Amino acid sequence: MTTMAARDATMYWLSRRTANDVFLLYSFAETDCATDELRAFIAARVACIPDLRIRLQEIPGDLAYPRWVPAEFASQQFVHHRPDGLSWQALLADLGELLGTGVVATESPWRVHVFRSVHSAPRSAEPVVVVVLQLSHALADGTRAAAIGRALFGMAADAAVVHSASGTPVDNSADHPVGPGKTPAQPVDSCGQPCGWIARRIDPRVLGVLRFPGQFAATVWRGRAAYLAQRELADRTAAGEVPAAAAGFAPCVLNPAAAVGGHAVRMLVVDADELRIPGKTVTVIALTAISRALVDYFTERGEQPERLGTALPMALPAPSAARNNYRGLSIDLHIDEPDLRVRANLIADELAARRERALNPLLSAQDRVGDVVPAVLAVRDVARAELDNVPASLDGNTVVSSVYRGPADLAFAGAPVLFTGGFPALGTVMHLTHGVHGLGETITLSVHSDPRVIADPDRYLELLALALETVVAAHH
Repeated sequence: MTTMAARDATMYWLSRRTANDVFLLYSFAETDCATDELRAFIAARVACIPDLRIRLQEIPGDLAYPRWVPAEFASQQFVHHRPDGLSWQALLADLGELLGTGVVATESPWRVHVFRSVHSAPRSAEPVVVVVLQLSHALADGTRAAAIGRALFGMAADAAVVHSASGTPVDNSADHPVGPGKTPAQPVDSCGQPCGWIARRIDPRVLGVLRFPGQFAATVWRGRAAYLAQRELADRTAAGEVPAAAAGFAPCVLNPAAAVGGHAVRMLVVDADELRIPGKTVTVIALTAISRALVDYFTERGEQPERLGTALPMALPAPSAARNNYRGLSIDLHIDEPDLRVRANLIADELAARRERALNPLLSAQDRVGDVVPAVLAVRDVARAELDNVPASLDGNTVVSSVYRGPADLAFAGAPVLFTGGFPALGTVMHLTHGVHGLGETITLSVHSDPRVIADPDRYLELLALALETVVAAHH
């Protein structure tokens, strides 16, 4: 068993208050395999993936951080929806309902949803199989989730169908890296933390109480170091050695002070070549298109915003014991710049500056404080966090999560993958989020919205597609 990292525990405690699961969608060609064979395929792959063979164990009274303990695959983790088939539009409606749910991480921190015979789907004239991998955010961030998806569906191993009668596990040891920001897998081991032999024989509540004084002292000590690092960072910023911190964004029509009223999903799948602009990343092109689409959509409704920004998660390159190893960037979308080529340059410069500041070692001092806060204090802070009110200043009016999920060498029981998508969670502050996910030669822009904010998601998708064409055209 292994004690959870503080950042991962925070994600779990947040899930008690708001839906924050990670959802990955994969579209595969339809297969002749029976559904029981597909379930057996998943079970055999899971047997070789340590991240999918654990569950969370809480410590009574939250006197210590929760632990990861071994768990085996259970049949209810494979959910077959709509056995008679459905249309792509019906699938999107069902997916909207799924996005409002959460797994019970103490029973299983993940689940696979399978939709068969989906017709009228993008990138295929024939019916497809759509698989939605639902993960507790405590188990994985976006980058680690992509690595789990690759381990589950990677074709590097024997891609032959695993029949129900077969007890031979699939060898999936040769999975491919997702990118430089991938968090290394942390398999559950029998020893757990240092002194694990002792820890396994003492009530974890007792250990939590015994560790409290040391953790509290470490919190104070590291807090002082964080304060000094903050002062040094401010001095270096003033001297021009470090990019300035981003200015916050005022709430707008995208950020009403209200609970999420529902979940609507739309997806735009394009060829990667269409977004390849010399000197620009796919993320920059997508951000520029989103900025144009947002302005166009709300202008049509007489609600033109004056300034817009987005929160953009960035995977951290340094290895970490935490499964959530990222930092949020605050990016100005520069909607006041009418020339889309110039706007893209401004966004690229903004992204580079935010990334440079986020990677400054002085910022990691604050992270080290959170790593040692006693669990009983950390869970109290999460319980008291203001989630029901919109602050006066936001890191962004929307969220854009951009992850490249590697080459398109994935398959589900021999059926090749067609594209992938993802849907950052909604919340009181964020009622519209976007996913930008690449797989092989496809890029999918996913839109996850609250109908109270985006009343016509089909129109918004149309404007997003048009904005993408316009941004690309501006660079030629």
